[in-house]
Amino acid sequence: MTVHVVVAGGGSAGHVEPMMNTADALRRRDSTVEVSALGTAEGLEARLVPLRGYPLAVVPKVPLPRRPGLDLLRVPGRLRAAVQAAGAHLDAVDASVVVGFGGYVSVPAYLAARKRRTPIVVHEANARAGLANRLGARFAAAVATAVDGTGLPGAQVVGIPLRQAISQLDRAAGRAAARAAFGLSDGPVLLVTGGSQGARRINDAVVQAAPALAAAGVQVLHVTGPKQAAAVRAALGAAPGTHHVLDYVDGMDQAYAAADLVLCRAGAMTCAELGAVGLPAVFVPLPIGNGEQALNARPLVEAGAGLLVDDAALDAAYLTGTVLPLLRDAPRLARLAQAARSLGHRDADDALAAIVLGAAR
Repeated sequence: MTVHVVVAGGGSAGHVEPMMNTADALRRRDSTVEVSALGTAEGLEARLVPLRGYPLAVVPKVPLPRRPGLDLLRVPGRLRAAVQAAGAHLDAVDASVVVGFGGYVSVPAYLAARKRRTPIVVHEANARAGLANRLGARFAAAVATAVDGTGLPGAQVVGIPLRQAISQLDRAAGRAAARAAFGLSDGPVLLVTGGSQGARRINDAVVQAAPALAAAGVQVLHVTGPKQAAAVRAALGAAPGTHHVLDYVDGMDQAYAAADLVLCRAGAMTCAELGAVGLPAVFVPLPIGNGEQALNARPLVEAGAGLLVDDAALDAAYLTGTVLPLLRDAPRLARLAQAARSLGHRDADDALAAIVLGAAR
């Protein structure tokens, strides 16, 4: 009997990437396994899932209003329609198991699967579980998490499924080629990234500290985000050739291989990738939401794999007084890198795929 796995999640890369990486791992383990995805028409999954070669069934988005009002009254009807759409796809493919990664799509997927007694596997990427996965975990056959302490019952820590270009990266072996590709030479390299859209606070602080970094011989690989690149270039003016500004990077594995230290936000995917490749970081958690980014970074920071600074405290003075001395201390960077690698999960995709197939069979 053919196993058909339905993966559900979307809205952000933090949901879509682990979902697709798990799908890839399932196909590697057993070429006869069929995989399809549930997602919304508005989220990143609408573009990324077909690009990765998987069919996508669209489920209506059911956002939960933050305040009472007419929108809140419409939620039950919208949820009913979403559950029906999810259930129609489960029936059409004769789903063997549903794997939820959180987000808008997971709730209707979980409810539709429960109604059909289809096994459910939940994967939670963040240190603090979201509402959808807290619901799904109550009747799941298996629960997998990125870290300990999510509060989900019966959870097994596996890490976050990553692309093999990241999980199998040998930074030392790829260092010279990666630096050549970016036009970097020998000497300390600081990678700066605020995620796919960039982070204004991080960009501004690095621009202000640029003269001091250049004077100290630090090369900066500055991934600004596409909407902020022009402003950063204008602010830098005639910056030294050691400051390399990029709108975005296609394939962060090369950037990780080139760098000695990264200045970044603390999304769950970022933390998982840095642990897997063994790259120390200075984390600047996003100062909005429920504080989950600080929680994501905490295990790495407590293990001595990086530093954490509040968004409001990040400025040129912090970079020159704290980050610059770290970049010039190669033995300390090596210790931080080893600590990061000791926490990394390089086989999370295969581990989760095994759990999923076990639940299906």
